[in-house]
Amino acid sequence: MPQILLSIAAFISTYLGGLFVVRFKNKINLIMGFTAGVLLGVVCFEIFPEIISLIKEHDFETTPIMIALVAGFLLFHIFEKLLLIHHAHEDEYAAHKHPHVGSFSALALAGHSFLDGVGIGLAFQINEAVGILVALAVISHDFTDGMNTVALMLTHNNSDKKSKLFLLLDAIAPVLGAISTLFFSVSAHVLTIYLGFFAGFLLYIGATDILPEAHSSHSSYKTILLTVAGAALVFVISRFV
Repeated sequence: MPQILLSIAAFISTYLGGLFVVRFKNKINLIMGFTAGVLLGVVCFEIFPEIISLIKEHDFETTPIMIALVAGFLLFHIFEKLLLIHHAHEDEYAAHKHPHVGSFSALALAGHSFLDGVGIGLAFQINEAVGILVALAVISHDFTDGMNTVALMLTHNNSDKKSKLFLLLDAIAPVLGAISTLFFSVSAHVLTIYLGFFAGFLLYIGATDILPEAHSSHSSYKTILLTVAGAALVFVISRFV
């Protein structure tokens, strides 16, 4: 089945992206800057255009989708801050990293990767040409998905071993997602709600978690340029894939 084979290519792309971060973790600030730009690009050049396209095609109401976006943003914000409050026995004014925050972020990205696989499978339900195009888009950005997963784990003081474990989970998720579509289908309306929710989540971790972390110890022109480069890369991918 072509959707399964292409989802395996997505697995490889994701895993290689994560290993890249492990290899160059001494440059984590620069990688985080690039990652923040990638997430911004994914929201603006991939997710929002897809939402707009579905709204136009099906004449959906925009309010539920925007509510889902705000809910995605606030849910992660609330979860992260409650987790930090739970660790309030630590020195109140010291700078801390909380591995559980990184793990939760990585799990959320794995959930997105699972739905990437679902997207591949559902596209093949339309026709093979659409399925191949969607799969190429997923494979193209999965390298940065793997980077995002490991960068989030490492920046919150998780070990290399645990980071690789979560990378493996993120990498296998699209394969499982593609397999799952052999047994079900989803409505376009449900898809728009999901996309809105996930856009809010990505905006939160990109703007309030990853980007500040990239500049936490040392701001530089390199970091700023890499953030711009990350967004530009996704723009190029979205135009040509």
